[in-house]
Amino acid sequence: MSNEQEAKGFYKLNWLQRIGFGSGDLAQNLIFQVICTYLLFFYTDIYGLTPSAVAVMFTVGNVANVIWDPIVGTLIDKSNPRYGKYRSYLLYVGIPLSGFAILCFYNGFAPSLLYAYVTYIGMQLLYTFINVPYGALNSSLTRDTDEITILTSVRMFMANVGGLAVNSGLPLIIAWIAGSASDSLPKEPSAWFTAMTIYALVGLCLLVFCFSQCKERVVMDAKDTEDVKVSDLWMEFVRNRPLRIIAFFFITAFAMMSVGNAAGAYFINSNLGGTAQQLSIFMALGSIPAFIFMPLVPVIKKAVGKKNMFYIFLGAAIVGMAMLYFIAKMENPSMMLVYIAQFIKSTGVIVATGYMWALVPEVISYGEYTTGRRISGIVNALTGLFFKAGMTFGSIVGPAILGFVGYNSKTIEQTPFAQEGILWLVCVIPAALLCLALFIISKYELTDEKIDQINKEIEARHKNN
Repeated sequence: MSNEQEAKGFYKLNWLQRIGFGSGDLAQNLIFQVICTYLLFFYTDIYGLTPSAVAVMFTVGNVANVIWDPIVGTLIDKSNPRYGKYRSYLLYVGIPLSGFAILCFYNGFAPSLLYAYVTYIGMQLLYTFINVPYGALNSSLTRDTDEITILTSVRMFMANVGGLAVNSGLPLIIAWIAGSASDSLPKEPSAWFTAMTIYALVGLCLLVFCFSQCKERVVMDAKDTEDVKVSDLWMEFVRNRPLRIIAFFFITAFAMMSVGNAAGAYFINSNLGGTAQQLSIFMALGSIPAFIFMPLVPVIKKAVGKKNMFYIFLGAAIVGMAMLYFIAKMENPSMMLVYIAQFIKSTGVIVATGYMWALVPEVISYGEYTTGRRISGIVNALTGLFFKAGMTFGSIVGPAILGFVGYNSKTIEQTPFAQEGILWLVCVIPAALLCLALFIISKYELTDEKIDQINKEIEARHKNN
């Protein structure tokens, strides 16, 4: 790429910088994915809370985030910290976030609701101060759509390394720490606390590495963002149609993942009578497809187009969920068939939900094109708000259905009604949400050609000014 093009913001990054950026999502997955996937199980089966109490607490935490996200996005856009507009927060907030995540898995005050509320909500609010600026960081590195596709592929590849380490590795590490000879997932509190401590500290080191490798180049001048206010979030939502579309896509996508992922341990333990090793394999297959397909995303997108790629992989995920449902209903379900269905489902989910992050810089550029202001923090706060809305839906639905069907945390064997409820959490509800996601993404209109033209016109304006 010529120096003239780079001067216009169309930067190419080297592989160390790409990996450095992706390590930020790896770090977040090592910390936050443990919360999303295993905290419900920890609260109900180890800490001693009822599913209904957890449902209320998760709802309160996520509603607090709905208020908090716009404030964080506004603060980030208005501020210019010493070490970078967005990357600074990876340093400033990494330590307290890791600490609160560890404390969420401390059993010393069980079953105190007050302690659970303080640590869970504190962790959620701190996570916003990492997630929002990290999301904005992507759009500050370059305007080049091909480079953003590569960055997103690297980011999601590394995010799924974290997902694999959490979903598959955590049960094995807990079993090893507990010295458990039983087949089921151990419920030794100290083993869970120690495992979370390991994951959080590794995540903190990766946040520092991400900070060291990212250089912000496409940001607005301080004078252009000094008057940013919270109401700008809602104004941007109203006037930016592509943003509205991906916001609603985020709701459905994260609701689907929240519902399905949190039910995985219940599904293997109670519906299939599986072992900790089988749970590890099942959860690993939720991440392994990323290592095959995410590096191919730039090629796949070029071959079939952005929208068709979403249609193909969302459809594959729905097929995989249907297979899981009917296999689990068999009299003696084969674990190999379960693994195959999980692989198909996960392939679709990973590619579709992974690539959606590449759309965020596009809608940021569209907003800059129409208003003249590149308010990346506000836009990422808005996508974060809808991401939290999806997570809220999942965090309510999961424990609510477990309570409704009479799930008994004291035993592995469950009633047929409880098993059916778990199946709905793993297969039926996520598949319905993906059907809705297909409809939503069909309305997205920013093609690669259109967004490239928008970015060129923006840079031309800056040159003329």
